[in-house]
Amino acid sequence: MTEALFRDDAYLKNCDATVVGLADNAIVLDRTVFYAMGGGQPGDTGTISWDAGTAEIVDTRYGENGEIRHLTAEGSSLPPAGTAVSAEIDWDRRYRHMRMHTGLHLIGAVLQYGVTGGSISEQKSRLDFDMQDPIDKEKLTVDIQALVDADKPVSCRWISDEELEAQPELVRTMSVQPPKGAGKVRLLEIQDIDLQPCGGTHLRSTGEVGAFHIGKVEKKGKHNRRVNLHLD
Repeated sequence: MTEALFRDDAYLKNCDATVVGLADNAIVLDRTVFYAMGGGQPGDTGTISWDAGTAEIVDTRYGENGEIRHLTAEGSSLPPAGTAVSAEIDWDRRYRHMRMHTGLHLIGAVLQYGVTGGSISEQKSRLDFDMQDPIDKEKLTVDIQALVDADKPVSCRWISDEELEAQPELVRTMSVQPPKGAGKVRLLEIQDIDLQPCGGTHLRSTGEVGAFHIGKVEKKGKHNRRVNLHLD
């Protein structure tokens, strides 16, 4: 199992690690700052360097038994198992994902409906809601801006599987349930605004979301409304 350093500190940009194995064109480390794709958030990109070379990481995915695989660019040299390396993420890209992901949670805090889907990218992110009511885009923008301006602290904590089962209202996502079986579930908490299971990387405060605008609000079915988020 790869130690996921990003879960405890999303602001880590690099780390020292040891190669524990190779999986096709992917490098597996004993520890990493690279976020592995999940929950609608893309896997990190960046570089893994060692004395004899550098590999460009084009994606990060989960493999078997909790390992995290760093997928390399075609033609990259690969370090053998046991090699000491330095892993560094593309921080600008990651930070935009963090702004987007926290911003989507603010949209969900304003629109109190079940979430049927979502995705995150550098340019545009979206949330889909189980709702029929029309969305007032201008009011939604004003309400989200107020939460950004409030600069509320954002933090993560863990609860047990049993505690989550006793509080089913914490789960907002309808199509995907939080992973269980490990004995604990990670919660994202935005003070006085939001509390729900989430394994993504997030900001330290809502003020860091910064300038944004709401893009298209789309009707994607009788019971589905899609809200698009852009960063300015």
